Amino acid sequence: MNFRFAAFADESASDFAGQIQALKRNGYDFLEIRNVGGINFTKLTLAEAGELAKQLADNGLSVRSLGSPIGKIKITDDFAAHVELTKHTMELGKVFGAQQIRLFSFFMPKGEDPAPYRNQVIDQLSVLTQIAKDFDIQACHENEKGIYGDNAPRCLELLQAIPQLKAVFDPANFVQCGQDTLEAWELLHPYVDYMHIKDALPGGKVVPPGMGAGHVPQIVKKYAAQGGTVLSLEPHLSNFVGLKSLENEGEESVVGHMNFESTEAAFDFAVNNLRRIVEEI
Repeated sequence: MNFRFAAFADESASDFAGQIQALKRNGYDFLEIRNVGGINFTKLTLAEAGELAKQLADNGLSVRSLGSPIGKIKITDDFAAHVELTKHTMELGKVFGAQQIRLFSFFMPKGEDPAPYRNQVIDQLSVLTQIAKDFDIQACHENEKGIYGDNAPRCLELLQAIPQLKAVFDPANFVQCGQDTLEAWELLHPYVDYMHIKDALPGGKVVPPGMGAGHVPQIVKKYAAQGGTVLSLEPHLSNFVGLKSLENEGEESVVGHMNFESTEAAFDFAVNNLRRIVEEI
C-alpha cells in the first residue's frame, strides 16, 4: 500500500528537535503538529512558526495537518473569541504549509441531550469551516468524546449539513463512546479525508494499533481500497507532556498502563504495530 505517514510526534518528545528525530528515525514524512515544548502550537507567533517550518524543511519534513484544538470548547463558551483564535491558527497553517486542520464540534453540557444544540453546532462549525476554506485549508471534523459529533450518526449529520467539511476518522474515540467502528465506517467513509491511528479497548484503555476493539486493520484496508493515502499516528500509549490539556474538564485518558522505558519507546512501539498492520494488508 502506498501510504504516506504522519504522526503526533509530541507523544515521543516535547521539544521540537526530539519530534523531528522521532519522525526521521521511523521514516515518517509528516508532522501533525500539536504541542511544542508542552505548549499548543496555536500560541505561536507567525515568526516562531516560520522558524519551526524551516527546521522541518531542513530535515526533509513538513506539516501535513494541524492537530488543533479548534472547536474543543463548550458550546456555551464565547464563540467570538474562538473565531479569532481560528483565524490565527489558519495563518499559522499557511506558514507551515498545512493541507488540513482537524477540528471539533464543541463539548456538550454533561448529562444533557445534544439534540437541542444541533443548529447552533452546525452554525458555529460552518463558520469555522468557512474560515479554513478562505485559507485554502481543508477542515476535517474529528469524532471526540463528549462533543456533539461523538457518535457516527451525529457526525453524519454535520458532514451532510456542511458540504465543505470532511472527516478525520479516529477509531479509538469511537470505541470510547460505545460506537462500533465498522458501523461508523459504513456511514462515514465517503467523507473521510484521512485517518488517525489510535486503538482502544471497550473499557476505554488506549492500546497499540490493532490490539483493541477499533477494527483498525480492517478499516485501514477499507480506507486504502477507496484511495486513502494518509495515516496519522496518535498512539496515546504514554503520559506525554501536554496530554492533560487535551481532555474535557473532569475527564482523563486511560493511558500509561503499559510499561515503556520512555515516551520514545512507546511511540516507536506504536509505529511498529502500524507498520505490521500495513504490511499484512
